[in-house]
Amino acid sequence: MSENNNFSDSTNNELKGIDLLRNAILNRGTAFTIEERTRLGLSGLLPPRVNTMDEQVLRVLDNFYKKTSDLEKYIYLLDLKDRNENLFYRAVIENIEEMMPIIYTPTVGQACVEYSRIIRRPRGLYISPDFHSRIDECLDNWPHQDVRIICVTDGERILGLGDQGANGMGIPVGKLSLYTACAGIHPATTLPITIDMGTNNERLLNDPLYIGLNRRRITGPAYDSFLDEFIHVMQDRYPNALIQFEDFANHNAFRLLHKYRDRACVFNDDIQGTASVTLAGVYASLRLTGMNLSDQKLLFLGAGEAGIGIADLTVSALMEEGRLSEREARQRCLFVDSRGLVVKSRTDLAEHKLTYAHDHEPLIALLDVVKQHKPTALIGVSGQPQTFTRDVVNEMAKINDKPIIFALSNPTSKAECSAEEAYHWSNGRAIYASGSPFKPVQYSGQTFIPGQGNNSYIFPGVGLGVISVGARRVPDSMFLAAAKTLAEQVTDEDLAMGRLFPALNRIRDVSAAIAAAVADVAFREGLTEMARPEHLLDFVKSNMYHPQYKQRAEMDEAVF
Repeated sequence: MSENNNFSDSTNNELKGIDLLRNAILNRGTAFTIEERTRLGLSGLLPPRVNTMDEQVLRVLDNFYKKTSDLEKYIYLLDLKDRNENLFYRAVIENIEEMMPIIYTPTVGQACVEYSRIIRRPRGLYISPDFHSRIDECLDNWPHQDVRIICVTDGERILGLGDQGANGMGIPVGKLSLYTACAGIHPATTLPITIDMGTNNERLLNDPLYIGLNRRRITGPAYDSFLDEFIHVMQDRYPNALIQFEDFANHNAFRLLHKYRDRACVFNDDIQGTASVTLAGVYASLRLTGMNLSDQKLLFLGAGEAGIGIADLTVSALMEEGRLSEREARQRCLFVDSRGLVVKSRTDLAEHKLTYAHDHEPLIALLDVVKQHKPTALIGVSGQPQTFTRDVVNEMAKINDKPIIFALSNPTSKAECSAEEAYHWSNGRAIYASGSPFKPVQYSGQTFIPGQGNNSYIFPGVGLGVISVGARRVPDSMFLAAAKTLAEQVTDEDLAMGRLFPALNRIRDVSAAIAAAVADVAFREGLTEMARPEHLLDFVKSNMYHPQYKQRAEMDEAVF
């Protein structure tokens, strides 16, 4: 993989004038020097003062903080991304804690609901079965051909919001922004795709402003046939690319991952990324409880992609320790779905739940399950808000000196309980993490900073590691390595504040460490043809994009 900062060199000599200003990758706006303005046909097209990039960032922040709602901030940043990507990423990286919740969860959820109304300049590719045998025509229209990361959704299960159809484009756009901001993957090597299979959302079908196909979802053999065609074309067109499946519904997510994971360089972030960041949180929690992973009993509320993915990776971790057999490890994971405890006697279980159906008495209420099975950790991946009630949290605190309570459902409105509730109801003893950010909590003279189990700690680093060494596949062992590496990045100071994950302002260093661990797996398992570099961490860092203008000059107070 070549140095990402040099990506635009060949293009820079081709565009001039207004076309250059309209190219988000190359545009520098008011930062073009006097000499550049003369040489590139920009004289008169820009106001006379030449700004430094730092001055431009100040202008961005001034406008950003004047916006009165998170959705307005989202729209403003997306417009900036459309004009000047280097400036967008510089602002985001330097203000990651304030801006990540805007460009991704939780604000991206609202943005997807409103996407048909807030869309300005289209981003990414919209591909549907109407392009059967013609997908290449769509790819021909994409301006960048050195694609390394593809994030694709069919919009059927966007966060905890359900079927958003083509409005789901906000998710791959947001995810790929995080690949760049968090792991330094050049934005021109990323490709967001929405496969528009229709929608079963009545609100969208009856909305005259809806941007997607006004028809019900295609399912069955027609769906599978088009996905086969899509994967084949992507592999042929972009042989060095990693494909991330994002926000597919449960009935498709598991089987698509199982179908393609050994045939293509693919992964599912909802299954594997969520699993990795959650397992990292559990590993970090063990430093507070003084227990081993093999001592844990995990109770999941929700038995979809996220829950099963977390359990599967936890089972792999337990087996790797050598203390438990696969059967014993699976018995440490219990699930409660919408119909109660997942047990063998039930006849309504989907296939992905069967390996976690144990010989237990059927129970319906979560509180009853907690009382009878006494879990050490309660993990919410249900999308059902306020399901970790005061009674449930109280009971977890009776059973455990330091109960692990992860309310991971997104967006914030879907969280099983808030950070404040978890700390107050457990008398300040909960080890808490959430999927979306919560503000610090004051309790009994102590300030807790809730850990956010955001997948952005995992998937950007995994992606950087995979594409840096040209790995052919993305096995679960990479996500296990990523979980361990992430947990190692958590400091004692983090834990003392209740934070199970590193501060976001360290995210690029964390992603680089994860990328090196993932690359190591690729070399150990023979998944790359590349010769192993002597220093993996230095190697992956050398591939990271840094948002800056290629040429720097003294520009203060410059005028025509």
